[in-house]
Amino acid sequence: MNAPHSSSASDPTAMPSYRPIQALPDQLISQIAAGEVIERPSAVVKELLENALDAGSTQITVRLEQGGVKRIAITDNGRGIPPEQLPLALARHATSKIASLTDLENVSTLGFRGEALASIASVAQLTVTSRTADAPHAWEITGSQFGTVAPASGAQGTTIDVQDLYFNTPARRKFLKSEQTEYGHCAEVVRRIALARPDVSFSLSHNGKTVDHWNVGEFAKRSAHILGDEFANARLPLDESAGPLRLHGFVGLPTASKARADGQYFYVNGRFVRDKLLTHAVRAAYQDVLHGDRYPAYALSLTLDPALVDVNVHPSKIEVRFRDSRAVHQFVFHAVSRALAQTSAVSFGNLPGAAPQSDDSAGAPPPAANAPLPWIREQQQQSFSAQFAEAPRPFSFGGNSGFGVRQNTEAYGSMFRSAPTSGEPDGSAPAAYGATPAAAPAALPEGDFPLGFALAQLHGIYVLAQNQAGLVVVDMHAAHERILYEQLKTALDGNEMFVQPLLIPVTFYADPVEVGTVEEHQETLSALGFDIAVMSPTTLAVRAVPALLKNADAQTLARDVLRDVREYGGSRVLLERRNELLGTLACHTAVRANRSLTLPEMNALLRQMEATERSDQCNHGRPTWTQMGLSDLDKLFLRGQ
Repeated sequence: MNAPHSSSASDPTAMPSYRPIQALPDQLISQIAAGEVIERPSAVVKELLENALDAGSTQITVRLEQGGVKRIAITDNGRGIPPEQLPLALARHATSKIASLTDLENVSTLGFRGEALASIASVAQLTVTSRTADAPHAWEITGSQFGTVAPASGAQGTTIDVQDLYFNTPARRKFLKSEQTEYGHCAEVVRRIALARPDVSFSLSHNGKTVDHWNVGEFAKRSAHILGDEFANARLPLDESAGPLRLHGFVGLPTASKARADGQYFYVNGRFVRDKLLTHAVRAAYQDVLHGDRYPAYALSLTLDPALVDVNVHPSKIEVRFRDSRAVHQFVFHAVSRALAQTSAVSFGNLPGAAPQSDDSAGAPPPAANAPLPWIREQQQQSFSAQFAEAPRPFSFGGNSGFGVRQNTEAYGSMFRSAPTSGEPDGSAPAAYGATPAAAPAALPEGDFPLGFALAQLHGIYVLAQNQAGLVVVDMHAAHERILYEQLKTALDGNEMFVQPLLIPVTFYADPVEVGTVEEHQETLSALGFDIAVMSPTTLAVRAVPALLKNADAQTLARDVLRDVREYGGSRVLLERRNELLGTLACHTAVRANRSLTLPEMNALLRQMEATERSDQCNHGRPTWTQMGLSDLDKLFLRGQ
């Protein structure tokens, strides 16, 4: 056998020389660890900030030079490090945060590996200056654990000064990006950690200039400062608990979604994470209120027993693993879903609180309290023909509210209090629509109509209404689509998909695949409220449709249902693809553009929007209404200027 050839730097395919197995030097081991933990300056910032928070700091200052490559100096007012422990702080696998496997399985601190400072010291010039509360002065160590501990000046707390990152590993330094790019990564790390700890003040400077400063305050204020006014003005609060799990924070309105996922902050026990399970749970909650490929913004914090989550599955500690991942997914999904259910007209102004939560801790979203549109139309026609048709009352301004709508709403609200509760199919009873009109009074307090009262219809598309704040503009098709969609979901969830038999069945030509789909999936079609019969090898007859969709084109509805059932299978349509199918059916059935509505019909639509969850958006994520305040109109017409 020939002796092995030596490797050649000019020939990357050459075989390396054989070497005996040997222990690596400590310096090289630390540099290898640095390759995993310290991939760029922002990773140094993250490790040092986590240590500062674990030390009980309430004030933290971050100073960067040249994007953190030239210098990273972080000062805190924490408990400090005694001088005799400073060398240990720079030793590999030395830490005060864990001492046993039990501690590792119940990690409650942010930093715990005990190798960050040693790794940083192996690839940069590092100085640690620290002072405890009972020490007369600070102490300092430079370089590594073998450096000399010397007296120094400084207040209580710790300053860690990292200079010339990767000075002794130039190959790694070549992989760093521009100064601004590296600074941007560092600043994002500071923002993430500052967002999680509003009880701590943070200051960030770059090249001697203060860039950001956050005082101690409430989470709402800190999140508004970091995520911006756009998020602050379009968010919903969330705070739910179930057993050992608690989720709190803010979720952004679907209409304020973004083209990129750069406004998403999720924390587990105070640690920023990018976890696929949590991201999927939130995304699923937004699925029928988000438009296209848009991304929601949110700042959410999940707290649970540390023993129920493993934070040690990735060197950067940005991924986690839950002991019961399915329970966590369901909890997050339902909590966010319930928060988004507040996106209705009743969340505007001084109005009732959020919809009541289900007693089931697993948490199915509560059913919407919807009164069927045709029934409300009938009641309005009877009760308000004099008001709206024969002798319409003018809207006047003034009074105690400043510019409130002065209209007699007592009689208007009485139609909700007198809603029929029988289930008889008499043309106006809820049995014909699968809804619950009797629940409407709870959702609509007497005399409280946030969307106001209809004035007119614009181009057969928009409803113009007046409320106390000013002008309300409603996209009537989008609004009605959401109402029908929520009614269909409620009916299907409650196994109350009421059927409307057709007086004359609708027959149409069908290809063999459609005929076969009807024969194979009768049970699924029946659950969805359809009665479709095979009349011949080429003919189908629609004999009944869901009562909520009775005014739609029966043939179109049938073809849509058969297409989805054929493509995805009956059980999957009911379980996984249900919302898409119901959304399609609602879109076909909703009131179309260029259809003329009477004032009572327009007001009926407004009342249903007020009683319907998620009515701020259609099921494609588009807004259903917008508010123009009097001040906005005054600015538009330069009044008072």
